[in-house]
Amino acid sequence: MHPNRNAIAFGGLVASVLFFVILIVLALWAWPKYKVYKLEMNGIAALKEAEWSKQILIEEAKAREQAALMQAKARVTLAQAEGEAKIVQAKAEGQADIERAKAAAEANKIIGESLKGNEAYLRYVWIKGLQDGKGERIYIPTEAGLPILEAGKARK
Repeated sequence: MHPNRNAIAFGGLVASVLFFVILIVLALWAWPKYKVYKLEMNGIAALKEAEWSKQILIEEAKAREQAALMQAKARVTLAQAEGEAKIVQAKAEGQADIERAKAAAEANKIIGESLKGNEAYLRYVWIKGLQDGKGERIYIPTEAGLPILEAGKARK
């Protein structure tokens, strides 16, 4: 073996040991810095996630508010439509009542006109009513304007 070879081998061994020592020192120096960097990145990620969650909650609240507002508007519109429908219905019922009253007035007018000067028919209807009466009492006014209360009670 050659003496230079031993020196070269020894120099290579020293260089290798020195390289590993530097590598270990570098790792011991870099490891805490990496841990701090990793924690910082985790914190930033958590903050971004919290911001996004907050933004999502805000958007959901806005959507719920808009939905509630739309439902309230729909209820108001429906109530107005129902109110208008009730008004139209009331007007229609009122108009129908007016038409019925006009028809009844016309019928009364026709009946009244047909009974004018028809005393015999009215007497006939009155007598028929007396005959068909079922124990009804008839009060006949007297001279003093007081009815006769006990005169011939109807028999059943």
